[in-house]
Amino acid sequence: MKLDIIGDVHGCFEELQLLLKKLGYQEQHDKFLHPENRKIAFVGDLTDRGPQSLDVIRLVYQLVIEQQIAYYVPGNHCNKLYRFFLGNNVKQQHGLETTVAEYEQLTDKEKTEIKEMMMTLYEKAPLYLELDPLQLVIAHAGIPEKYIGRHDKKVKTFVLYGDISGEKHPDGRPIRRDWAQNYHGDKWIVYGHTPVLEPRFIHNTVNIDTGCVFGNKLTAFRFPEKEITSVPSTMPFVEEKFSY
Repeated sequence: MKLDIIGDVHGCFEELQLLLKKLGYQEQHDKFLHPENRKIAFVGDLTDRGPQSLDVIRLVYQLVIEQQIAYYVPGNHCNKLYRFFLGNNVKQQHGLETTVAEYEQLTDKEKTEIKEMMMTLYEKAPLYLELDPLQLVIAHAGIPEKYIGRHDKKVKTFVLYGDISGEKHPDGRPIRRDWAQNYHGDKWIVYGHTPVLEPRFIHNTVNIDTGCVFGNKLTAFRFPEKEITSVPSTMPFVEEKFSY
């Protein structure tokens, strides 16, 4: 199996369409197909902040649930939107407000459809994806070797939010430890969550969240070739959002 693993989309639907086309996926009779039968994987954070979160949900639902040519693991923003759809009292901030604003413009029928799509995607998704034949793990914020195979609350927090200490930056963002520096496993770990200007390779890990929603680019990591393919963002560039 050959995979195209796509970084955090965050509602950047136009860039996602361009990236799929650049990767060789062709839309035929409302279906996406690849001449080499490659599959797609999403590292989570499909929605929030960007302009077309609901279109991203529709497309990913089509690829993952209907066509079954893609994998999806949830990110922290996916988790938050899921809890919003459950009716939980979730603060509409850090990007969720943009998705909710789109959602509120829909008819009742459309609201039901998009809510069911997102909840189905989330409920059917693994916490992180282990593809043993490829010696590959896909996890939204990464995963240390000692957690691979576990699915408890501690692992869920790490996979969704990263290696957080509870401390915060002056602007309120959580301080995240650089877990990848201490990873020495044989399996490749592909993740996103923390925006980087260029895909960040450390040991057998790569961060492919190249901050499309913050004006940089949307990136795919082709596996097992270990090649990078990107398309530029249409969004304004926000330099302070990038960690490396």
